[in-house]
Amino acid sequence: MKFNLQPIKLFLLLVLSCTSLLISQTSTVGRGLGDRPNSKMIVAQTPRFEQPPVPPGRTPGGRVRGGATRGNVCPLTKPDQPDLTALVPFSEKDGVTNVWAQTTLERPSWFFYVPYTKDVVDAVEFVVQENSDSKDSKEIYHGKSIVLPDKPGVIRISLPSDAPALALNKEYRWFFSINCDKEKNTPWTYVEGVIQRVDLNQSIAKELETAELLKRYTIYVQNGIWYEALATLAQLRQKNPKDTALQAQWQNLVTSINLADVAKEPLVLDKL
Repeated sequence: MKFNLQPIKLFLLLVLSCTSLLISQTSTVGRGLGDRPNSKMIVAQTPRFEQPPVPPGRTPGGRVRGGATRGNVCPLTKPDQPDLTALVPFSEKDGVTNVWAQTTLERPSWFFYVPYTKDVVDAVEFVVQENSDSKDSKEIYHGKSIVLPDKPGVIRISLPSDAPALALNKEYRWFFSINCDKEKNTPWTYVEGVIQRVDLNQSIAKELETAELLKRYTIYVQNGIWYEALATLAQLRQKNPKDTALQAQWQNLVTSINLADVAKEPLVLDKL
């Protein structure tokens, strides 16, 4: 008895085609998301963030911790809770704290750990001004309508689209301040630092244009661009909240700038 093998061949061909298509789609969906095995591999291969040296000349100064000020009434939710903290590299030299880091963006994002609940805070302000020797430095942005989340954690504040863009190779001083006194009779709790916008060389900039988030994070770390490194990693964590490799990398990155006490605090960010 003879069998017609043609239908069987067609069936097998169809099965193999469908299987290949499914594998291809699965690979495409998983690529670069951060919740697949490749996130562990890329994160493991990412070098430690190396903060560029502070430029010569005027000392940036700054304040990375809010600290307790006399008469301040902002209550912490627990006794051992960290103070208001700016997630920015800082260094100590000759008894002076220098809070300084770089960005490549015209309108970057800052990250702060806020230990207070929304109901106890009366006012929140974020100010960016030109970093000059003049006492009357030009203010380019003053945000007052900042609403804190319901619980303590790491927040993000971005320079809005209607604010003046940061100029290349120019330094700007920023202040993030909180007051819990309705009468404003007590000092503000605040942190401050200096940000400088720089440009990457053409080849790196071109690579960033097509790079997926994990690769972009690696590029920023390798080039000492703190603000975009942290923002990209925050974006990855938001997209992949259960990815333990990304959580560990966040902790490693924040710990690397000597802020281990806030490295495990939750992200309470606005949606991207």
